[in-house]
Parts: sequence; C-alpha cells; structure tokens
Amino acid sequence: MEELKVPVHLAIIMDGNGRWAKRQGMPRVMGHYRGVEVAEEITEACIELGIEYLTLFAFSTENWTRPREEVETLFELMKTYFKEKRERLIELGVRVKFIGRKGRLPSDLRKIMSDLERETERCGEIQVNLAIDYGGRDDIVRAVKKAISLGIEDVSEESFASLLDLGGIPDPDLMIRTAGERRISNFVLWNLAYTELYFTDLCWPEFTREELLRAVEDFSKRKRKFGRVLDE
Repeated sequence: MEELKVPVHLAIIMDGNGRWAKRQGMPRVMGHYRGVEVAEEITEACIELGIEYLTLFAFSTENWTRPREEVETLFELMKTYFKEKRERLIELGVRVKFIGRKGRLPSDLRKIMSDLERETERCGEIQVNLAIDYGGRDDIVRAVKKAISLGIEDVSEESFASLLDLGGIPDPDLMIRTAGERRISNFVLWNLAYTELYFTDLCWPEFTREELLRAVEDFSKRKRKFGRVLDE
C-alpha cells in the first residue's frame, strides 16, 4: 500500500450550513452551530493526520450582505466558542491566527480574538487560520497598500506574498469545498495558485473525518507538477 501523502497546509471553504439546516426543517442559525462542532472535529482529525496548517473560511467580506440577524448571531456564536473552547484549544496544541480586515468587526469580538491569538501563540501541534471578514481581492489590495507604505519599489513574488495575510507559511496544498459548489469564491486567491482542489456535495455539517480522509487519499494520488514536465 502506498504511503499516504498528507498536505502540509489544508484550506476549507465550509459551505452549506444554512442549506443543511433548512433541509432538517430548522432555522439557518442551527446549521452554523453544527458547523462549529464539525470545525472542531475536523481540526482534531487534522492533528491526527499530521497536517500542520488549517485555514478555514468562516466569514467573507461578501457575507455582510446576509440578513442582519444572521450576521449578529454568527458573531455571538464566535464570541461564545472562542471563550468556551480556549482551554480545549490549548490542550490540543492549536495555535489560532485570524486573517481578514478585523476593523469592521464588533470591538468585543476583536478583543476576544486578540486574546485567543496571544494565549495560543506557543501551541505547536497545528496552526488554524480563521478567515473572518476576509476576501482574497481585499487581501491583495491591503498587501499593495502595505508595500506602498513601506516604500518597497522592487517587489518580487516572495516579498509580496510575505505581505499577505498568510505570509510566512506555505501555500495550501489542498483546498476542500463542501455543499456542491465548484468555485473558490474569493478565498486566498494568491495562495491558491497551485493548490489541488477537492469538491464534495456534502454540506459542511455533514462533513466527517471519513470524508476528510477520502479527500486526503485523493490528494495523495495526484501528481503535482507546478508547471514542470514529470517523468511518466
């Protein structure tokens, strides 16, 4: 049996919470509650597999257009989860980093996020990047503004990448999207240049460790050429 090639960095678009809840005859928000539980389960599975970085798309710059009640409920859910799960995250060795604009988020949520980053900064089992108020195009624009403010004139791919929200860590090897959509929806656009893509019809609340393993096994069979010609 061939050795399983595990991605160093896994990115996931956690789609379909609301659709799943609707199918169950429940309010959309219940899908988000279940989605948080699945995110925790998948994080633990990633640790078991030896994945070093996990980037989760939690709230996009476009999600502000959703009903106000749903957005506010999402933020309350985040606040509750980050406070209640702090000790568990530390116990698991999860270093939490937040990517995105941050400035438009509620101040109490920003404070909780900052505290969690500080309290988990020495954890070393896995780094979980949570994308909140994040957009790939916005990330690139902010990086350009940083380069201008720093007076950087001779920009290389490497120096520019370091200014992005995921600067300093490897690009995702594998991106998973749930709920049957076949697009990347403005998610870490620069960093996905050579990422392998895996799509599943399962909504995020239905996503399991077994499905994660199927995705990793599928990834393990792929030949990553990065533009080169490999021997057949």
